[in-house]
Amino acid sequence: MPVPTTRPRHYVTETDELAAALDAAALRWPELTRSQLLVRLAISAGEAERLAERERRERRLAALRRLSSEGIPGLEYPPDYLEKLREDWPE
Repeated sequence: MPVPTTRPRHYVTETDELAAALDAAALRWPELTRSQLLVRLAISAGEAERLAERERRERRLAALRRLSSEGIPGLEYPPDYLEKLREDWPE
């Protein structure tokens, strides 16, 4: 019997792909029903995505820190670059 709730409900058709995922999950969590396995898989996927996003963010920040300390390869300017650039400026 469904439990009354004000939360949204989601109805999912068990496709062949979903059935395979649930079968695999049942090997890990044999005490859970298929509905509970679906919830567990959704929560696990959300956690994995948050972790992956955190790792992507850390890689981007590390690259920015590296570029800010080392500079961008191929964009080094000679020591007299600004003086030569300003030679063409009107007084």
